[in-house]
Amino acid sequence: MRIGLLGAGGISATHLRAAQAIAGVEVVAVHGANRDKTHALAASAGATPYDTLDAFLAHPMEIVAIGSPSGLHADQAILAVRRGIHVLVEKPVDTTLEKIDALIEEADRARVKVGVFFQERLLPELQQIKAAIEEDTLGGLLFGSGHVYWSRPPEYYADSRWRGTQSLDGGGVLMNQGIHTVDLLLWLLGPLARVSGRIATRRHAIEAEDTAAAVLEFENGAFGAIEATTAAAPGYPRRLTIVGTDGMIAHEDPPRPAAVADATPHRRVFEDFISAIQSNGTPACDAREGRRSVAAIQAIYRSARSGRWEKP
Repeated sequence: MRIGLLGAGGISATHLRAAQAIAGVEVVAVHGANRDKTHALAASAGATPYDTLDAFLAHPMEIVAIGSPSGLHADQAILAVRRGIHVLVEKPVDTTLEKIDALIEEADRARVKVGVFFQERLLPELQQIKAAIEEDTLGGLLFGSGHVYWSRPPEYYADSRWRGTQSLDGGGVLMNQGIHTVDLLLWLLGPLARVSGRIATRRHAIEAEDTAAAVLEFENGAFGAIEATTAAAPGYPRRLTIVGTDGMIAHEDPPRPAAVADATPHRRVFEDFISAIQSNGTPACDAREGRRSVAAIQAIYRSARSGRWEKP
């Protein structure tokens, strides 16, 4: 499998390490907005750097892994699928449902697959929680909650052209950091019936929110809650809790290491996606599944503006 990396930032470096850990996989091309970073990342992979998107997409490859700013995802993915290239895109699929729907339509027409890097679905601990729910070990589902109390320094936003902006990030802590937790709650507990949310910008000089809270009602009758912030210094591990009539399961992320991030979770996504291509199956999270978390977050944003319950 030949893979092209679209984006040359930190997440694309993780994609590179993940791909390099898989036998029979080769990163062959890199394109990003920053020429120096693009050429450096390509050199580390033994790949060809490209200064234009058209030239990059013309390079023979089976998969393009997109790690560019969120608001560019669908537009770039559509160009890839029109060339018959399968796409693995970082979360979120895109920042608007209109663009996501356009991508899904194009991928269906081209008969190629679009997967999303929601790598936590493939963590063994989360797989065990999913199995416990499906096997009815917890009984009737009562609550599902996620707490994301993270810290980001001012330069995390100040040194970025897109983080915290409405145009390219599509929001703040919910659309960027909290979306993994929203996705997990939907994956574990099912579709939402309605949401009520509040957002605020408490610490950072950004357009979007750095603090958010929402109450969730699932179609199966369970209640939920999510709290997310990037303003909670020094920052704490994320916690996910599922409560049923017969038991409770809680998962807390391990502390983040100071060294280079472990690429194993992203490697699992690549392996799952490659398997889906080879078997003509469905990846762990395809574009339709990835759409659900964006719809939920947009409903929370609408609720924060209207002060009412909103439906995804």
